[in-house]
Amino acid sequence: MAQLVLSVCSGSLLLARAGLLDGLKATTHHQVIELWNITMNKGILYGIGAYTLWGFFPIYWKLIKSVPPTEIIGHRMLWSFVFVGLIIAARKDWGGFRPIRENRRNALDYLATAALLSVNWLVYVWAINSGHIVESSLGYFINPLVNVVLGVVFLRERLRLWQWIPVGVATIGVGYLTISFGALPWIALALAFSFGLYGLIKKTAALGSVHGFSMETGFLFFPALGYLLYLEFVGRGAFGHESILVTSLLVLAGVATGLPLLWFGAAARRIHLSTMGFLQYIAPTFQFLIGVVIYGEDFSRHRLVGFSIIWVALLIYSIEGVLHYRKSY
Repeated sequence: MAQLVLSVCSGSLLLARAGLLDGLKATTHHQVIELWNITMNKGILYGIGAYTLWGFFPIYWKLIKSVPPTEIIGHRMLWSFVFVGLIIAARKDWGGFRPIRENRRNALDYLATAALLSVNWLVYVWAINSGHIVESSLGYFINPLVNVVLGVVFLRERLRLWQWIPVGVATIGVGYLTISFGALPWIALALAFSFGLYGLIKKTAALGSVHGFSMETGFLFFPALGYLLYLEFVGRGAFGHESILVTSLLVLAGVATGLPLLWFGAAARRIHLSTMGFLQYIAPTFQFLIGVVIYGEDFSRHRLVGFSIIWVALLIYSIEGVLHYRKSY
């Protein structure tokens, strides 16, 4: 062993004298940077893929509009659990559930997130198939600002001045929409707060994204299965009684739900949070355009003013985040 160490040291000394060690270090440094760039690029592609799929969800749910929203959600819960369960089984990645085995109380977090997820899914699918795609997109536009508010209320986070300003501007935008239409934009607020609370609990939950999602859909699996069997028993089930396309899309709802989630998890591990912050606007932007351009939903002058105020708030929030990140790093 001593001879081996002496040989390595001697070799390093000869390389240093020959000026080759610096070249080796430079090459290694260049390779590390290149590897980092490849990883970041893959992460960005995963992120774009995830948010793009989420952005095109309205078209997917519109294709099965003939099925009641509650039945769609039942199938989404059931097949999502099957999909994520098959992935975990294929990977033989059962060790990810260790925190639950060590402390069963950790499962309560996933019972809560499962409830929030079911509310979010039901409101979203109902809204899409009832002609409220534009208002649904508003919910995901304001979601980052709702997350900021939830962080202050529940995590005692302290905001910088230029974080408070966009929250205030967005509140003015929501207030304007409320006054203009004589009612709160409840669909947008329900989606934003249900998803915001979901993220808040997941922030401190014990499991990774894939295992956590399997726990959530696991809690929802048997109620969903029971409800779908009931519909079949009373002759109101759509599965197998609609067209082949509709039946196939009901089954594939699990893949459509799980795939972007896996891509999102892969992106989050590879790229900066500030980059994810920009990518997250891809989904509501596509949803908004699909609602207005493809399905011809109303976008009156009052809506334009209200949305514009909220978009200004998001612009301020995004610029402040980038500047703060650059200043910190």
